[in-house]
Amino acid sequence: MPLISPFRLRAQRLGLVAALLLASTSLAAQSVRPDQAIEYRQSVYQVILWNFQPLGAMARGRIPFDRTTFRRHAQRLANLSGHLLEGFPEGSDSGAETAAKSEIWENWADFESKMNDFRKASRELAVASRTEDFEALKTRFGAVGGTCKACH
Repeated sequence: MPLISPFRLRAQRLGLVAALLLASTSLAAQSVRPDQAIEYRQSVYQVILWNFQPLGAMARGRIPFDRTTFRRHAQRLANLSGHLLEGFPEGSDSGAETAAKSEIWENWADFESKMNDFRKASRELAVASRTEDFEALKTRFGAVGGTCKACH
């Protein structure tokens, strides 16, 4: 009987772990009740709003610009933007009180594109918050807000 090389054994183990993770992720996604998905996405939106408001207040001159604070909120926004789509699984258009429009599921590709635009603009704002001047950041913040207005 030939010996299995340590490299091949390790690769097989990694493959098995990856397969198990994919299977468990798929099962977890299938077991989410609509009310859980609605609660999840509403919670993510609340945290986004929590971080969006100080950025808007700085951009509008209502509070003084502070790069450290701006960067922190922009970074959080970029991170959160990647978590929204999973809160819209098929069938979560009802099951609890929701303001989500039926058009989301009727034209998923359009909604997904708009969410990707939000994610991209949020990430660009976070990267820019490290180095760009305040006027440029205001413009980038406006671009993020524009992606929000695409849906509501």
